[in-house]
Amino acid sequence: MNAHFARPLAVVLGTATALAALTACSDSNPGSAVGGSDTKVAGVAITKDQALHDALPAAIKESGTVRVATDVPYAPFEMFVKEGESALTGVDYDLGQALGAKLGVKFAFTPQKFDGIVPAIQAGKFDVAMSAITDNAERQKVVDFVDYSQSGSGIMVAEGNPAKIATLDDLCGKPVGVQAATNQLDLLKAHQSRCKAIDKGEIGIQTFPKDSDAQLALRAGKVVADVLTKPAAGWTAKTAEDGKAFDLVDDPAALGGYNASPNGIAVSKKLPELTDAIHKALQQLIDDGTLNKICDKYGVASIAVTEATRNASVN
Repeated sequence: MNAHFARPLAVVLGTATALAALTACSDSNPGSAVGGSDTKVAGVAITKDQALHDALPAAIKESGTVRVATDVPYAPFEMFVKEGESALTGVDYDLGQALGAKLGVKFAFTPQKFDGIVPAIQAGKFDVAMSAITDNAERQKVVDFVDYSQSGSGIMVAEGNPAKIATLDDLCGKPVGVQAATNQLDLLKAHQSRCKAIDKGEIGIQTFPKDSDAQLALRAGKVVADVLTKPAAGWTAKTAEDGKAFDLVDDPAALGGYNASPNGIAVSKKLPELTDAIHKALQQLIDDGTLNKICDKYGVASIAVTEATRNASVN
């Protein structure tokens, strides 16, 4: 799967009510981003850095706007607050508001089909893209990345983790749900040799057409875990039945998820000053805890990076 990072075909369970409630408790204002010391995102007051603002490209300083392409919905990174309305929420949206406040400009998000995002940046229609985009060597040829998260596959279990699952090894010899034709299925298949090596028996892989079906099997006790992208797992664990249906497993050896890859803000190669300003602003948001709080708001604190990097992927 090329879009995002192993983007699942199924829509993550989570109601519009849960989205609205989550957004309502945010201090940011969906649909707007005003740079200045009075802007709050995820409970953090963001202060404008005048030096970074002054270093922005002249055209962006003049317009006061960074044009952002995003593919909506893809929970928990970008979502509509309410179906049928344009207001946005999510990890990427909140991070955009925080960066805009730090740089003293507006990050204006516009929905765009994922496969058209990079070409649109190349054509000059957008300055950046924030859409859970995997930083890879092929994309680096046409855009520059400022990386803000590391994410891969995660394990979701029933509330209370009755089977005491802590790592992939704990899935050996047990029934596990997964969506068909995904990187997560490949991950489980590849782990079978490890299960054999530690003499725990093979994983009883049960595939489902949609991840929501795997979640139903987990609720019914037919499987001990559901393996899906870690951000989707974190969001579902946080929102399903107000967080009372599932738990997210955090393996200390793979906090961002298994086979994690960097996700970045894609910036036009024609705007190196913007890349530099975003990179420095992101590091400030890491240092003051804002990035971690944004990710934690959506149940995925473990994917936040501890250092802002550029074009981190070598693959």
